[in-house]
Amino acid sequence: MPQLHFYVPDNVAIEVRRRADAHGLTMSRYVAQLVRREVSDAWPEGYFDSIVGGWKGDPLKRPPQLQAERRDEL
Repeated sequence: MPQLHFYVPDNVAIEVRRRADAHGLTMSRYVAQLVRREVSDAWPEGYFDSIVGGWKGDPLKRPPQLQAERRDEL
């Protein structure tokens, strides 16, 4: 598996360590998760349940649609 090496300012490294610790992960595993999430072309896990299917209000109602307007041809 390839390894990536990069440099960040001290304050960024401190924040990455703090967030990794908060998630119970090593810094390497935490950063790897961030990278996978940011470069993935798939929907995040649970996206449709939490966002699309997560509406908690009254059911949405689509108003009646008007007739499409007739336009001049070009």
